[in-house]
This record gives sequence, structure tokens and C-alpha cells, in this order.
Amino acid sequence: MTLFLTEEEVENLLDMRSTLDAVEEVLRQHAEGRAANRARRRVALPGSGLNVMFAGAPEIDALGLKAYTVARGGARFYTMLFDPGSGELLSIMQSDKLGQLRTGAASGVATKHLAREDANSLGIYGAGWQAESQLEAIAAVKKLDRVVVHSRTEESRKAFAEKMGERLGVEIETTQSPEEPAAQDIVVTVTSSSEPVLRGEWLKPGVHVNVAGSNFLFKREIDRDVAKRASIVTVDSREELGLEAGNLLQALETGAVMPEAVRELGQIIAGQMPGRQSSEDITLFASQGLALEDLAAARLVYDRAREQGVGREMDF
Repeated sequence: MTLFLTEEEVENLLDMRSTLDAVEEVLRQHAEGRAANRARRRVALPGSGLNVMFAGAPEIDALGLKAYTVARGGARFYTMLFDPGSGELLSIMQSDKLGQLRTGAASGVATKHLAREDANSLGIYGAGWQAESQLEAIAAVKKLDRVVVHSRTEESRKAFAEKMGERLGVEIETTQSPEEPAAQDIVVTVTSSSEPVLRGEWLKPGVHVNVAGSNFLFKREIDRDVAKRASIVTVDSREELGLEAGNLLQALETGAVMPEAVRELGQIIAGQMPGRQSSEDITLFASQGLALEDLAAARLVYDRAREQGVGREMDF
């Protein structure tokens, strides 16, 4: 029997702490060759597009895909989870919230492994829905004494600060200055910008940067100098470098960063590659989002739904 789960049910079943643990573990499995991931594939039409990404992680009994459409009416996300042993379709679930949480979790995991141990301030570029899970994830792995947010409008900054400050019990500052978030210990970009919102010259030694807003080659939130100044450049999958890593494209094309120097976050988690070497290092994580991360979260949702009797069954 296949279990159908709505957006609201998924949101009620999934939490950030569990998602962080699941994403970290599945990235470790990927680095160790115990899980497989394939890059996103896209079909573009004049007024819409279809995006499909797929993966398998047998140790957590997860095999499947996420498919989503983007059209004038918005985006719609669905994950199909299969049993890797029998091939049975276990669940179809709406996945907008799931994707938001796993994207934030990937940055949280990167921050855990790459930021300085004493890092306690966070600067955020972007005040939209995706910025919420970025803050939530980083606050779960680091004790933050200061959070500063910059976005295009003061209205969006204030709304974000009020909403997330109340949810997390932290004071969030807003700023008109684009340089101020860059002066923090941890920096996140999570915008839809096609032009840099963060410049390398603004960064101080020792900062860790998560860039999470670009998964198209023509979208670029950072300038070349951000990547050029980084001692360590990481991604969630090197397969995405020539396909979707718009934030790194200019640095790669100009030789500021050599492709062979880019590391996968899972390799650092698994101890296969070194992470931060000194408190002065600038570290960079460019997130594209992997199907493996979606499936790790989907498996959590499915197991909890079965335990709690949530969802509707259909026999195909």
C-alpha cells in the first residue's frame, strides 16, 4: 500500500534537529560509496519547467526521486519513496517544507564542520522563506550571540526578524548596509539574485560562508573574490559543478578556483579530506541541494507517519 502525505502532514512530522542528523549521515554514506546520487535534470517549456532528481541510500532503506514543477502559478514539489529491496512504492508526499528543511540542514552541517569552534555571530543575505531554515539550522549547531539580516527592503527584513526572533527566542538585527552581515563569523546568502550580493573584499579572516540561493548557472550571489579568498571550497556534490554551481562559475572559469581543489562536504564529514586548518581560514560551502538529502528526510517522514497513523493509503 502506498502512503499519501500532504504538505501539512509532512511539516508536522519533520523537525530540524532530526533533519540535520539525517543529512549529515547520508552525506557521509555518499562519500564512502554507500549511497548514490544523480544530478538534477530539467525540462524547460516557454511558461513552465519540470525538474527531477533521484538517489538511493540502501542503509536507510531509501530509494526514489523528487520532482517539481515551476510555472506562473508557483512551484509544486513531490517526493516518491521506494523500498530499495522490493521496489515497492512506499509513499508519495508533498515536499515543499521538506525541501526547505533539508536545504537549511545542509548549511547547518557545513557550519558544524567548517566554521570556527568559537563562531557565534551570523550574517544573512535574504529574508525569505528559505532564510528561515538557514537560521534555524545554524542556530541548532552554534550558540549565536548576534544575528544580522540584510535584504532588498526594510519591510522584509523587519518581518523576518520579528517572526524568527519570536520562534527561536533570539534578537535579530536588521541592516541597510550590505557590508555588515559579511563582518560576522558565519555568513549565509539565500537570495534569488543573479548579481552578487556578497563581495569577497568584505569578508574578515576566519569566516565561514554558506551560499545557498543559486542552483542555476546564471544565478550568482557572490563575486569571484569570495571563492578566491577561501582556503577551502566545498559543495554537496562535485557532479553539480558544471551543471548548476552558478555561485562558483566565474571563479572556476577564470582559474581563481581549480575544479580539482573543490571538495565534497561528505568527504570532510567522513574524514577523507581535511577541513578548516586554522582560525584564519575562510571556508566556503556552495549548496545545490541533493536528492539524497531529500530522501533522507522523506524516510524520516514516512517512518513517523507509519508510527503515528498519519496519511492515506492507496493500493495501486
